[in-house]
Amino acid sequence: MQKKGKIIARRKYGMSFAIAGAAIFVLGWIFYYFLDPTVFYDMGLYVALVGAAFGIYGLRQLKGRQYQGVPVEISSATGKQFLTNNAIMLALLVMVVIIMIMEPRFMKLQVMLDILTQSSTKMIVALGISFTLLIAGTDLSAGRMVGLAAVISTSMLQTADYANRFFPDLPHMALIVPIVLAVLACAAFGLLNGFLVAKYEMHPFIATLAVQVMVYGVTSLYFDMEPNKSQPIGGVRPDFVALGQKRILTIEGVFPGISILVPIAIFFVILIWFILNKTVFGKNVYAIGGNREAAVVSGVNVFKTIMGIFVLASVLYGIAGVLEAARTAGATNNYGNGYELDAIAACVVGGVSLNGGIGKVGGIVSGVLIFTVIQYGLQFIAVSPMWQQVIKGIIIAVAVAIDLSKYRKK
Repeated sequence: MQKKGKIIARRKYGMSFAIAGAAIFVLGWIFYYFLDPTVFYDMGLYVALVGAAFGIYGLRQLKGRQYQGVPVEISSATGKQFLTNNAIMLALLVMVVIIMIMEPRFMKLQVMLDILTQSSTKMIVALGISFTLLIAGTDLSAGRMVGLAAVISTSMLQTADYANRFFPDLPHMALIVPIVLAVLACAAFGLLNGFLVAKYEMHPFIATLAVQVMVYGVTSLYFDMEPNKSQPIGGVRPDFVALGQKRILTIEGVFPGISILVPIAIFFVILIWFILNKTVFGKNVYAIGGNREAAVVSGVNVFKTIMGIFVLASVLYGIAGVLEAARTAGATNNYGNGYELDAIAACVVGGVSLNGGIGKVGGIVSGVLIFTVIQYGLQFIAVSPMWQQVIKGIIIAVAVAIDLSKYRKK
């Protein structure tokens, strides 16, 4: 088919972005050092980050093997496609700019660090739930598994002198033991999810809804045991709290440091990227999501793959629950409630198709970050929690509508 737009050489296209990125990066640092910090706060750092993003994109266009020798077409059609593919992110970016104008303190570096901290456990949940979305399924039990892991781990990791211990006579245990037990408990329910979906071909929505109710019931029964009787679990050991609250790279008076949760989340992002892109299991996940019948014909063991998907996802939920409990230094049976909906929304905003077979880890990361930025930003400018729910619902509905629209066109 003949191209109708303006054709630009890939090298020229990439160089334009690289040069523009370098210029914006330098401009950002100039702003950071010379603008009044009481008025503009850390705006310069944000400008520098935008420049870095432009530069990285340009270098990718120059060095990426898939782009070598392939020219770039700029036309109304490609522009429309770009807007369709990135409509949600562009709209959210505009919203962030509006929030910064309304409340300049949103540009402070500490706000960005808080957003990264809040995103970390949500990121791990979203990475887990993305596997189920990639096979055109879902997992409604994710949030309740976060709560299960939080309650189990904290119940065994209280200080010896705490007055209301969950297990009064429990001896001091190595930190890893309760954590492993909490994750294994989640894995058991993940195994049940996978079995119902793979063995009986039960729709994931129904299977995981049933397991969601079951997990919450089990967590509540455990939480209501004597002598706790449904009291919030506190008095958590300092070594466990450090797992969620410790800060690294702190420079006194210069940099407040990064939460330990951020590098932990980055580790799991890299791990899941490797699994999806460099392993046979990951290829099978995409194959089942793209066309299950074709995957079966190609020799993919659908039963084992689906079982593996739900078990792996539940392990990630368990880890997220443990980290969330450590971050907040406590737990109740309602921890994680609704996390699965936020995770699904973030994945869809990040480009994971509900029709299966389409989605990248980079998109999931951006979806989680953008969703957290918006939630944090709306709280920052004191938007009513009720309006926050309305806005969140609109974002989810529009994201799904765009996804379905793209699918119908294909």
